[in-house]
Amino acid sequence: MTETIQKTIVFVKQKLEGAEAGHDWFHIERVWKLSQKIAAEEGGNREVVELAALLHDIADPKFHDGDETLALKISEELMNSLNVSEEVIAQVLFIIKNISFKNRGESPENPPIELKIVQDADRLDAIGAIGIARTFNFGGFKNNLMYHPEISPKLNMSKEEYKKNEGTTINHFYEKLLLLKDLMNTDSAKKIAAERHDFMLKFLDEFYKEWNVN
Repeated sequence: MTETIQKTIVFVKQKLEGAEAGHDWFHIERVWKLSQKIAAEEGGNREVVELAALLHDIADPKFHDGDETLALKISEELMNSLNVSEEVIAQVLFIIKNISFKNRGESPENPPIELKIVQDADRLDAIGAIGIARTFNFGGFKNNLMYHPEISPKLNMSKEEYKKNEGTTINHFYEKLLLLKDLMNTDSAKKIAAERHDFMLKFLDEFYKEWNVN
């Protein structure tokens, strides 16, 4: 591990202390580890991948009044202070700007492999057992209903509709989580996603059985 990565880890841990549990240091750590796992098979610039994974949620807009520029400013200041090259900084900021699910309609054509890797890692952490736990944690954080039989999922939402959506936690599976398997970029991530996707389907089957007292 390089000194730059070590110092970035210390910074991120301090910055995210007390954060909502689905977007805290442990989320960052999982995405960082997944990114390294995928990069080992797919290639790419490892410094760019690791820095982007560590900084991608340093200021998630949903916790900062929708500000999509704050994470870029914080990340750029940190990397400059660590004497990261201008080329690497530009690549990392590009990934942070384009990684989000809600921004997928604005995603660049032919994205670099580093963006594909970190985006896949972030999306993998949103599905499977961890994804289920994070979704219910955030739903509780927002005081959203777990489920309501008469409230249907909102599919094909625009970016603004997605940001304002206050639906149920179960609906979020259909609005995002179950879509992620088919949005993976790399073969490595697709393999992991398939297993996690199946786990979510089994969970939903059991959830409905118990909800309906079957």
